[in-house]
Amino acid sequence: MTQAALSGTGRDTATGRSYPGAGRGLGSFLRTALVERREAAIVIVAVALFVYFTVASSNFLTVADMQNLSQFIGPVAVIGAGEVFLLVCAEVDLSSGTVFVFMPFVVYYLNKSFGLPLLLSIVLAVVVGALVGALNGIITTRLRVPSFITTLGMLFLLDGIMLVLSNAAQLTMPTSGTLSSVFGGWGWSEIIWSVAIVALLYVVLNRTRFGMHAIAAGGNLVGAAEAGVPVNRVKVWCFMLCSAVSALIGIVDATRITVLDPGNPGTTEMFYAISAAVIGGTALTGGSGTVVGGFVGAVVLGVLFVGLTIVGISANAFILILGLAILGAMVANVQISKLSERRKAAT
Repeated sequence: MTQAALSGTGRDTATGRSYPGAGRGLGSFLRTALVERREAAIVIVAVALFVYFTVASSNFLTVADMQNLSQFIGPVAVIGAGEVFLLVCAEVDLSSGTVFVFMPFVVYYLNKSFGLPLLLSIVLAVVVGALVGALNGIITTRLRVPSFITTLGMLFLLDGIMLVLSNAAQLTMPTSGTLSSVFGGWGWSEIIWSVAIVALLYVVLNRTRFGMHAIAAGGNLVGAAEAGVPVNRVKVWCFMLCSAVSALIGIVDATRITVLDPGNPGTTEMFYAISAAVIGGTALTGGSGTVVGGFVGAVVLGVLFVGLTIVGISANAFILILGLAILGAMVANVQISKLSERRKAAT
């Protein structure tokens, strides 16, 4: 290796070979970390916010506030993880939040009106959620309707059905002892479900052929199709997965709250989830996404929401900061993508 390879460039000028570990300064190391692990920056932000609010208020680390934080993070993280699969395919599901609030109503009617056991009602409601996703996917891929329009229509359709069936009246989520405790009745069960679902989706996206196909479909649709990837089928399955996990975590959340509110269309949860995915490093243009980053993005939003409330700052500030965070994340994603392209060109 020549001296040039140790000069900080990481490249041997005599042979033209690259030496990734050679001569890196701190700035080069950080840039590489941000390109190769997009979660790095948002993890730093999450830790910094956690430390700040811990110092700013002694109430931040109380059991009650940590439980509130976990209950905010849970739905946002799971729906966000489902959205990551669609975003890497260059698609989006605006109806995921409505599926989140609608499927507990399905559980209610299956259990109360049809007399099915609660566990079977829950399983069937998740299946119905997956079928909603399948319909979204088929309309998007077969009829060539943009997913934004398809899922926006589904959002209003499900919201309307929910209002008509319930006559706009609140209902009470069915409960059944230990089963209800497992499905959200216990204060920490929601975050346990969320971590388990996010971990599973991480493995699917990063360790399976299906995950590789989803990323390929979003990165280069034509190239992936020519390479034999069934891009339409992959997208349909991604829609189904997003809706299924949204339905499951919606049932868990409704069991915790116990009240079913048809006046809530779920758009807040959906927008928070997409925001968490974007803030966590998932590109809206497809081909790049991180489930772990989406989870950490949900943690950041949760810490901000709970922390600002504890220190007495208006909730309006949370919305303002959320807007700035999304804009900042998008700018960062664009710049990191450019840096990644330059690095690939240099090697």
